[in-house]
Amino acid sequence: EGNPHCHVILRGGKSPNYDAASVADCEKDLQKAGLAENIMIDCSHGNSNKDHNNQKLVLEEVSDQICAGNKSIIGVMIESNLEEGNQPIPDDLDDLKYGVSITDACIDWATTEVVLREFAGSISQALKSRFD
Repeated sequence: EGNPHCHVILRGGKSPNYDAASVADCEKDLQKAGLAENIMIDCSHGNSNKDHNNQKLVLEEVSDQICAGNKSIIGVMIESNLEEGNQPIPDDLDDLKYGVSITDACIDWATTEVVLREFAGSISQALKSRFD
């Protein structure tokens, strides 16, 4: 039977796919397949054009969609760490900078707090209406 609570993650690819048209296309595909229309938006990777600083812009667009009544978007993902950016793994591991990603570039903790608080504040009324 499968998991009835599964979701699709839109992470972009050659181009972003978090816009309203892409989300609507995904909803149609899920509906055709008889699956729950649950969509999570990855604000990094292809959706940010691989620039961690663009994640805030993605969150703002996703917020607009939720506030406009989209009910299929059930979550977001961001790339976040204690410190901004990323670093290669050095030969001497003692040279690793604490709190800096060794994979994808991330926004720092202070920025994370700001963008997530703004996002939560902007969608709070829309989320309440989902359950009215």
